Amino acid sequence: MADSWSWFPALAVGVSLLKCLFIGGYRSTDFEVHRNWLAITHSLPVSRWYHENTSEWTLDYPPLFAWFEFALSHAAQHFDSDMLVVEKLNYSSPAAVLFQRLSVIFTDLLFIFAARECCRCVQEQKGSRDVLNQPPFILAALLLWNFGLLIVDHIHFQYNGFLFGFLLLSVAKHLQSRHLQGALLFAVLLNLKHIYLYVAPAYGIYLLRSYCFTQDNKDGSVRWSSFSPLRLFTLAGIVVSVCTLSFGPFIVTLPQVLSRLFPFKRGLCHAYWAPNIWALYNVLDKSLTMLGVRLKLLDEAELPRASMTGGLVQEFQHSLLPSVSPFITLVCTLLAILPALASIWWRPRGARGFLRCLLLCALASFIFGWHVHEKAVLIAILPLRRVFVLL
Repeated sequence: MADSWSWFPALAVGVSLLKCLFIGGYRSTDFEVHRNWLAITHSLPVSRWYHENTSEWTLDYPPLFAWFEFALSHAAQHFDSDMLVVEKLNYSSPAAVLFQRLSVIFTDLLFIFAARECCRCVQEQKGSRDVLNQPPFILAALLLWNFGLLIVDHIHFQYNGFLFGFLLLSVAKHLQSRHLQGALLFAVLLNLKHIYLYVAPAYGIYLLRSYCFTQDNKDGSVRWSSFSPLRLFTLAGIVVSVCTLSFGPFIVTLPQVLSRLFPFKRGLCHAYWAPNIWALYNVLDKSLTMLGVRLKLLDEAELPRASMTGGLVQEFQHSLLPSVSPFITLVCTLLAILPALASIWWRPRGARGFLRCLLLCALASFIFGWHVHEKAVLIAILPLRRVFVLL
């Protein structure tokens, strides 16, 4: 077995060396976002973390990620202490760039470990000596060398690999029937980045159906008498404990924290439109408005100025079509994921069924969600590779 997996370190080291080539390359505004968060968590008391607004890039991730930045800041001070000064906006010395780039590469070790755990859940083809045709190798290559993740993390600049490490590791634990460990990892992930609420319904229904109910009827339907309150309380205890540890230090300023995490005034679409239903809706609104003005059916002076791409806090109105509220996007998303949730409830197919449901929840949230980032599609793409190898 050890010899058959000798290719994995080569894949991991190879992609890590490739990431090093991007250290001095292009970086987006997210580089300054995370530098500012390093400065906030290092220089200010905890009570001011979610109030600080010297920079427009205010802290808007959950508390566990803030603590993650706090931990990184203690290493950052050995590279360049000036990068930890809140007032030094858009600071990017060579030492600061080197540290932040290396921090992404280093934390990607969790993603590499998680990818290996996922690969261990895939059965090798017996009798085949060609490593390139082995499902574990295919899955490892698809995960470790994911081009989208390389662009977003190591060119654009973010820590998605670190976060996806928790997601993949959680999925692997469920595939191994270690459900409590999987639930714990996902609870930690939600408190690192709340965008993973997209797939929380898949986790909730799957664990309720396949863990809290211990037996099925002969036709595969749920046996209601097999419900285990102890298992439900155990799961609830895990979630509550993680959230308490995460949000506990911020209980006094909790409303301010929540307003940062869920800024519904940012607008329906992100500054760079995600290719979802609302992008088409915006295009239709623009097209109908232009057509109406050209045919002199509408007075351009009386039309509201549409602003549908606010990256920062910004409200908007569509020009002709009804404006879409966060509640409408929530209803559309719930209706879209309902068939997948019903499927794993009435006819569960084990961890593979859960993985397919997770994928559909991620896609539905991407298509119908509020203020969706274009890179959020990675939440669906990475599990899709796992489904592809399992099929």
